[in-house]
Amino acid sequence: MACTVVGTPPQNVTMVLDTGSELSWLHCKNNNNLNSIFNPLLSSSYTPTPCTTSICTTRTRDFPIPVSCDLNKLCHVIISYADASSIEGNLATDTFFVGGTAQPGSIFGCMDTGYSSNTDEDSKTTGLMGLNRGSLSFVNQMGLPKFSYCISSGDSSGVLLFGGGATTFPWLGPLHYTPLVKTTSSLPYFDRVAYTVQLEGIKVSEKLLQLPKSIFVPDHTGAGQTMVDSGTQFTFLLGSVYTALKNEFVAQTKGVLTLHDDANFIFEGAMDLCYRVPVSWASLPPLPVVTMVFTGAELRVSGERLLYKVVEVGKGSSDWVYCFTFGNSDILGIEAYVIGHHHQQNVWMEFDLVNSRVGFTDTRCDLASQRLGIAP
Repeated sequence: MACTVVGTPPQNVTMVLDTGSELSWLHCKNNNNLNSIFNPLLSSSYTPTPCTTSICTTRTRDFPIPVSCDLNKLCHVIISYADASSIEGNLATDTFFVGGTAQPGSIFGCMDTGYSSNTDEDSKTTGLMGLNRGSLSFVNQMGLPKFSYCISSGDSSGVLLFGGGATTFPWLGPLHYTPLVKTTSSLPYFDRVAYTVQLEGIKVSEKLLQLPKSIFVPDHTGAGQTMVDSGTQFTFLLGSVYTALKNEFVAQTKGVLTLHDDANFIFEGAMDLCYRVPVSWASLPPLPVVTMVFTGAELRVSGERLLYKVVEVGKGSSDWVYCFTFGNSDILGIEAYVIGHHHQQNVWMEFDLVNSRVGFTDTRCDLASQRLGIAP
């Protein structure tokens, strides 16, 4: 999450970083689930967008549902997400402050219905920062050449850095870059403003899964692209690749972990490989590393990032259920590979728009915060 200020006088807001979304938005109406909102009535620089303006009549990627006029002749938008949630409200402009510099006239959504959550973490969040390559994204509106972030595990602090400079940090290891994949064609299932990279293979303990290279290449419809998406929690793979990874991981953890043998138990609707782990265990045993191989770079997933503690098996049980943090895109109805933020934890991620590439290297994000002087 990013903390910034918006409006005149400035109001503090906290926004979820989403490299898979375009339009940034803030909660502008309080409800029982939210403690953190932006109040447009207190900002003299807030300007709602009339539905007659060109930005309202131009359909962008984030508006699969056409915009409309509300009763006050203001531009009304509805944004939907892959998890079937949605949020709606009005387009508006206000001053956002980035690194102490005012950015007046920034376009965002002032949302008043939908996308509410009962979780403590979400109740502290004012909105979402859209960071993809679309015209209305925060990145493009601010004219940023690059940005970086580092997501900490647990409740530790993280880092968001706009502009350059990350590669000059002496404590940060060398970044490994993979080029962004672009297309000039308009394909029905290819997201042209996503951060698309080329997945070339997957290894489990250095054993490369025996899969045809073509399975990782988008087809003639655009289905099968690989997106780096901080707004999605876990990583999802097309069905045949997921099945191959699942089978190999099960084979390499045989005798180390006990499968949760319940055909009806599927975590998050798409993650059906789960294990029973004794409550008495202080930590997980050594697990086989899963490595995603990209063009020119590799992303290793190890240790606690491989399994996610879901629930206790039953009342009075001595076991927890842990689920594999890779899921099946086919079950979700997503025609793509999605690299979620769970597998980006403790990885310095750099999105270089000038050179059209994504770079990353393993690091301790909590220590990075301290070194940069931004730890809480």
